Amino acid sequence: MKLGLYTFVALAYILLIGGYVYTLDLGKYRLEILNIELPITLWIILPLVLLFLFTVAHMLFYGLKNYFQIKKWKKDIGKVEDALYWSLVHEPKKQKYVIDDIKNSAVLLSKSLLTATDNVEGLTPRLSRVVNLIQKVNNGEYVDFKEHKMLKVFNSGNPILVKNRLNRLESDEKFVEEVMRSRTEYSDSVQAEALRIFAQKEDFAAARKYAKVFDIKNFLVMLNRIDDEDDLGLTGEILNDFISVLPMKCEAYIKIAEITKKYFKPEENLQLFRAYQTKDEKAQNAYLYLLFEYELLDQVANYLDEQGENEFVKFRALYALKKANSKYKLEDIIDISTLCKKVRS
Repeated sequence: MKLGLYTFVALAYILLIGGYVYTLDLGKYRLEILNIELPITLWIILPLVLLFLFTVAHMLFYGLKNYFQIKKWKKDIGKVEDALYWSLVHEPKKQKYVIDDIKNSAVLLSKSLLTATDNVEGLTPRLSRVVNLIQKVNNGEYVDFKEHKMLKVFNSGNPILVKNRLNRLESDEKFVEEVMRSRTEYSDSVQAEALRIFAQKEDFAAARKYAKVFDIKNFLVMLNRIDDEDDLGLTGEILNDFISVLPMKCEAYIKIAEITKKYFKPEENLQLFRAYQTKDEKAQNAYLYLLFEYELLDQVANYLDEQGENEFVKFRALYALKKANSKYKLEDIIDISTLCKKVRS
């Protein structure tokens, strides 16, 4: 029963009893122990009044106690919602709970990553909104978290943020170059995807300024895009810029030589690779490969004479065959992809 209703009923009951006794005109009664003389009507309603006061005090005490208990529950429920939110965005955070019954279960959320596999009805507006946004990201859409005031929610390596940025790369060409410019601000997977997309779409004039962020794989992707109709603006100077910063290996030099022999003039190509092999012995096989391709056997002989007898065994064998029969080509007896592999003795 509510306190207001109880008070009304109790007071009405006391007044009713008091009024009835008063009509009886019972006179007065003196309590000798306390030396108090009062009308009998008052002596009758006094215990009722005291009972009423004690009852109200009792109700107030436990009502106040319940109020604070409910307040603790509401506060902990709010913390549970916070824990659910941070687990949904894959940034779980520790929460401090007051109610042990909640703490003993909800503490698991601080160590959990939640994933909603479908729409969930009955959620709070806050949770419903974040579930909806995350599902859009998982479905391949780009979500502007800044617009939703969630940009500071995610750490740089958060999988949801990474997936969202990957989504953006597929739809926003400007963002691709933004990642290329500011690589330290993005995760490795986002950087790698931006570089992959960039290498598949841009020319060497645009790529030149990002030579230091390229890798061999994507540089070769760009080279392989060159065809008779479009050389993508590749020049000897641009090639030098890339080779000077890339971690080159023998196989990479060979692959580059295979491509550049089709589009560079022989004199220019040989000049480039002569310089490369002077600075880096890993380019020697590529240089010899080009000498054979351009049928410069005298230069091949001079080069091999300067090397040890056990060096470049495959090329020596090809040279001997070419001297005996000039119709032989390198591809006829040697798999170009194996040129960098040493012959076992």
